Amino acid sequence: MLYDYENNNYIINTKNMNYYFKTNLKGIGFDEAIQLVTEALKKEGFGVLTQIDVKATLKKKINVDFAKYQILGACNPPFAYKALQSEEFIGLMLPCNVVVKETKDSTIDVAVIDPTASMQAVENENLTAVAKLIKEKLLTVLQQIS
Repeated sequence: MLYDYENNNYIINTKNMNYYFKTNLKGIGFDEAIQLVTEALKKEGFGVLTQIDVKATLKKKINVDFAKYQILGACNPPFAYKALQSEEFIGLMLPCNVVVKETKDSTIDVAVIDPTASMQAVENENLTAVAKLIKEKLLTVLQQIS
């Protein structure tokens, strides 16, 4: 368990790296994990705009076998709108990506982008405020599924 000092709360079973937050799910299948993550995102106001099956894509394009790995492009429309109002080309960094991947021991890893880390390059105070709110929602998603 980690403590998030910025938001004054605990993050259950997650690991904070420089650009993402992650949790592990055990005893759950990959498709069930996708559904669980999608439902948790929905509770926080996100819809999944895109779903990229990396395993299938790599097999089709370059004939390699890869672990089950999907990228969910999550969007929270009100926050996306605020971000777009704050920065004209911020769409280059949208939507918020969520990765669901199966490990060798059949554990499911779920990682969410840290929007505050990715928005540092933009140097826009309004955007930083929006990123902090999105970060709280994404951390709540991880807490819901843990």
